[in-house]
Amino acid sequence: MKKITIIILAFIAWLPLRAGDEFCGISNKSFQDGENITFTIFYSVIGVYVNAGTANFTVTQERMGSKAVYHIVGTGTSNSSYDWIFKVRDRYESYIDTTNLQPMKFIRNVDEGGYKKYENITFNQQTNTAITTNGVFKVPGCVQDVLSSIYYARNIDFSKYKDGDKIPFTMFLDNELYNLYVKYMGKETIKTKYGKFKAIKFKPLLVKGTLFQGGEKMTVWVSDDANHIPLRIESPIVVGSVKVDMMQYKNLRYPLSSMISFR
Repeated sequence: MKKITIIILAFIAWLPLRAGDEFCGISNKSFQDGENITFTIFYSVIGVYVNAGTANFTVTQERMGSKAVYHIVGTGTSNSSYDWIFKVRDRYESYIDTTNLQPMKFIRNVDEGGYKKYENITFNQQTNTAITTNGVFKVPGCVQDVLSSIYYARNIDFSKYKDGDKIPFTMFLDNELYNLYVKYMGKETIKTKYGKFKAIKFKPLLVKGTLFQGGEKMTVWVSDDANHIPLRIESPIVVGSVKVDMMQYKNLRYPLSSMISFR
């Protein structure tokens, strides 16, 4: 499995992030310092899913110069029993301004089957630029990185949308801007490996790559409560399919009231 962590991070396609939208500068009401969420990644070729890896996301409140920031860390690791086939050790970090949930710094350090990639981006909110080792890039207001957008999206008021609404967003990654959207699919009850939940459902538009097919083939479910944590992600990939389930959480800001039953 190539780029195993991207299946977790790809659900960034939740949010409206274009300059001038009402969501610019939204305040945090969904997560808190100390939050820790762990996911299990399942892979299938012939319809039987096997436990292939783990992803984890943590939140720590820190300071970056004079700014208070949320330091978000996302990691992805293949299980040791699969390392001989395809070893994955990925780490993503984002430093987010606590006042408006805009990214200030993004770091990507991945090792996937021998392919290694390091990326370090500094965002300047005043000049609307992203500074990388390849130069200075102009970006729109409210642009997000691949990790900060997850936490920004968790603060959206989903009650404003109806089934089929497309919500645009802009992301900066690999020295490029990506203008995508997510299609809101309403609410439903879902049963995962962890339990049964009331959930909010999305279908993000994906850019075709080495792992994922393009289009609206990925489906994401988040908790239908004030936390809006990811519960399940499903998607076909080039060979087979993947399923990601939330399996452990600590220090949520609110009770996980969307849970109907445990396992």
